[in-house]
Amino acid sequence: MRKVYLLGGESIRKRDGEKVNQQAFIDTGGSPEVLVFSWARANFDQIYQRQKMIHSYLRYLGANNVTIADYSTSTQELQEKIRQADLIYLTGGSPSILIERFKHRKVDTLLKNFDGVIIGRSAGALALCKKCVVTIRATKQVKIIDGLGLIDLTMSAHYNRKKDEQLKKLSMGEQIFAVPKGSALVYNETNVLSCNNRVILFENGERDVIL
Repeated sequence: MRKVYLLGGESIRKRDGEKVNQQAFIDTGGSPEVLVFSWARANFDQIYQRQKMIHSYLRYLGANNVTIADYSTSTQELQEKIRQADLIYLTGGSPSILIERFKHRKVDTLLKNFDGVIIGRSAGALALCKKCVVTIRATKQVKIIDGLGLIDLTMSAHYNRKKDEQLKKLSMGEQIFAVPKGSALVYNETNVLSCNNRVILFENGERDVIL
């Protein structure tokens, strides 16, 4: 049974998404084999400390073992690592970088056949969706881009009220789920969405709070 948690964001230091992660761990039986994809940063050399932090955090949550997926690993080896995992964790960073790398390494296809639990945090959550709202850093422009399409919805992460006007404009003809840090959308094999904490829905220029 595949179950996907789309986490709007989390500070690992503050652990403000801990309740969401704990529920995901419970869904695996409580002591999962975890495979982490930290591929959403432009420079792999700068993520070593982040990997140590996420490794420690996942062990704290109860992971039996935590494996970091290396970008240089062959597709066949990645397939085997995914097969052995109970839970796959996608970290934050740049959604466009993660989407490009997953498509290049065909990880999106491998994930479509994965029947365990997936947690996508921030960029990791956005990349899993059919479409996602991203901000171009250089221009601060907000736009919608295509994701990997594992989940059939459009999502905005790290939601706060300052984004309302932009999201209202983008939602003309588009249904957008805006997820704050510490909140998550949960998607299971029957395509039923539920919410863990507050989530905002933007549609036809209107804003609505859903729980």
